Amino acid sequence: MKNSKTVFASLFITTLSLFTSCDPSEDVDMESQAKTPPTASEFQSVKNLALANHKQTFQFDGSDGNITLTSENGVQININTNCLTLNGNAVTGTIDLEYVELFEKGSMLSTNKPTMGEMPNGDKALLISGGEFFVEATQNGVALGTNCNYQLVVPGSLTGGTDPAMTLWEGEIAEDDTLTWDEVDDATGQGGVFAEGADYYSILDGFGWSNIDRFYSDPRPKTQIKVQAPVGYNYENSAVYLSYDGEDSGLAQLDTYDGTLNLFSEHYGQIPIGLECHLIFVSVEDGDWKYAIKPVTIVDNDIITFTLGETTNGTEAALTALINALP
Repeated sequence: MKNSKTVFASLFITTLSLFTSCDPSEDVDMESQAKTPPTASEFQSVKNLALANHKQTFQFDGSDGNITLTSENGVQININTNCLTLNGNAVTGTIDLEYVELFEKGSMLSTNKPTMGEMPNGDKALLISGGEFFVEATQNGVALGTNCNYQLVVPGSLTGGTDPAMTLWEGEIAEDDTLTWDEVDDATGQGGVFAEGADYYSILDGFGWSNIDRFYSDPRPKTQIKVQAPVGYNYENSAVYLSYDGEDSGLAQLDTYDGTLNLFSEHYGQIPIGLECHLIFVSVEDGDWKYAIKPVTIVDNDIITFTLGETTNGTEAALTALINALP
């Protein structure tokens, strides 16, 4: 009986090894077995969809005069319809207004609207936001202009209370979809933004993107960091963002890319050494977001690597919730 058990065990182990062993030629890098990386248009499509999901629409008549529209988050849009123009002429009839408001870094990430402000020397640094806004008036799909100011009244409670250091910024979007915020001349008071009571009052003289912001302040020495994306992922089909721990309404982006070394970078050297933060790699796969989130403490001239094995696929809602839940 003992010998029969031994023979049976040997046969079992031999059979098991046939199923579990593999040819050394099959021992390949898992990343090389991954799906083909997405195209630039596929990545752009998920960002466009995220932006569309944040759009609110209003409709009114060109003869209504002074009107107040109220957004989902309680922002008041005060506009004089008599100021709206088409090719310099007054507008009559039905007018459509498209509006977007972003207050949390999860939504800033999915719509690719980080808060990177241009400094006087041309470098970029993180802005802390009291809200990002897009306003556009159209008639029959044609964009309208305005020959007078309109106003946004923004509850400060949406971003932790009003801050008198906030100023007004305008967004410029480059052909590669990179957004840069430029401070408006005379950015406080009339023609800009001021805090009164619990609200911000933003006075705008044209349509497009605007932001209530101030620069992030940290006295520690600064450095530049670099991030290596997975093989096949680059500036066209992926992005890397930086979430500063403790800041809910600001999001940095590593907005330069070295194609030779496959490295994303914040090449201005504005990241505080010792900063506790989270690096976020995002792309797309089969219409869903593909992402990895990594906690990091910044060291001088650091290089951080993301692999495909660290990524997860999920919906816009899932990604947004994860980013908003970061410390």
